[in-house]
Amino acid sequence: MSDRPDATEDSLRPRIERYLRETGVNPAEVDLSRLAGDASSRVYFRASRGGHLSRLIVLHPTPFTPEALPQIVVGRLLARLDIPIPNVLDAAGKLGVLVVEDVGDATLHTWLAEGHDPEPLYSQAVNLIARLQSAQATTASQGPPFNLAFDVPKLTWELNFFRSEFLEAHRQIHLDSAQSGVLTEEFECLASQLAAEPRVLCHRDYHSRNLMVRDGNLVVIDFQDARLGPATYDLVSLLRDCYVELPDTLSERLLHRYLTLAPNQAGADFRLRFDRMSIQRHLKALGTFGHQVAVRGRRSFNEAIPRTLGYLRRTLHGDSSYGRLLEVLASVLPELR
Repeated sequence: MSDRPDATEDSLRPRIERYLRETGVNPAEVDLSRLAGDASSRVYFRASRGGHLSRLIVLHPTPFTPEALPQIVVGRLLARLDIPIPNVLDAAGKLGVLVVEDVGDATLHTWLAEGHDPEPLYSQAVNLIARLQSAQATTASQGPPFNLAFDVPKLTWELNFFRSEFLEAHRQIHLDSAQSGVLTEEFECLASQLAAEPRVLCHRDYHSRNLMVRDGNLVVIDFQDARLGPATYDLVSLLRDCYVELPDTLSERLLHRYLTLAPNQAGADFRLRFDRMSIQRHLKALGTFGHQVAVRGRRSFNEAIPRTLGYLRRTLHGDSSYGRLLEVLASVLPELR
């Protein structure tokens, strides 16, 4: 199977047509349109029949066992928490096919671009973060997503992904041994500090392109990689979004809203933890963007790089404890000077 996200539509249709035939549907009666992909290995098609209600067909790169598929397992948890998500309608694991409810094309990102007041839906998004984080205290489970965490190995891997995919693959920058050694030490320190923080349940990729707008409310998607991590993880993803920049005054109100909902997080070190998480998240995001552009040829991800570097610059310059990390990175990335 192993379809690449950039595989041609003609190479993917036979699998969908086989699924349709096995479920008693004539493929000739179904209109299929491929949707723009994200950075994952999955491929999405909108399927409609006779112009009526449509569904999304999600093609996974390999077969899966529905009972163990993270999208289904985590989705059940989110549903119990009353977090709105698309309903799963069918699963054909041997074909790697998942069928889910079609919640439309309006993301929070596109909704903002239309000039709407951002505060109502962003307030709702913060509410959902607090609700998600409550799962750790109320759900007794040893399986996904509670058996995964942003531990030292995972955080370190993400930071090194920045080194290999953004610095080396995208920018063609190869640090000398001294610079590389400093970067390794700083990454180890950052990963250790973040991994030592108390853990809550994190969506893992909670930004404006993974929040859909339906009937004036949010629907959460792309949650299959949820795991335990710092309480600031999803907040950074939302409020320092690589795809859209919120006014500082709004971000401050939303942070205050979160701390009202989660008063146990309102310690004197909250801003320090928020900025620390911001550095890790934006380094990882740059690695993702570099990989998408340099390795997979998806140049649209270039658009998010300047904004992400801008966040990183502001955070690194705002705290002298990041001086060594800033010195190395600014020596090769002029955007950070």
